Amino acid sequence: MYRHGLGWLLGPRLAMIEHRGRRSGQPRHVVLEVLERDAGTLVVVSGYGRTSQWFRNIEVHPDVRIWTGRWRGVPGRAEILSAGDSHDQLERYRDRHPRAAANLGRSLAMPDLTNAGPLAPDVGLRLPVVRIRYPEEPP
Repeated sequence: MYRHGLGWLLGPRLAMIEHRGRRSGQPRHVVLEVLERDAGTLVVVSGYGRTSQWFRNIEVHPDVRIWTGRWRGVPGRAEILSAGDSHDQLERYRDRHPRAAANLGRSLAMPDLTNAGPLAPDVGLRLPVVRIRYPEEPP
């Protein structure tokens, strides 16, 4: 849908990220839930941790392209947040979107996200968060 200019149908909570294979250099695509969105910034989480292929790829090649809403192929740069910053982002996400966080927690078998209590201190290590910066105006 994103490649055909229909990403806006999926709403602002999803984005497609094009990243480069760490060995092949070939373009790869992943659709991720957006935890937070500000002018020129998307924040996404690696639900399957540091072993996710897209996450491992951006560690090597942080330059990406973004499809979200009506934006198609906007260049961006990925930055992996520290465990502490990841923890804080996940805490804010859970506070703002409790049902979505609970669903994510159930699908990933991570009860931290489904409970109302404080997140475990190591949740930022288990669920690394990535900030992607891009131009505020599309090219």
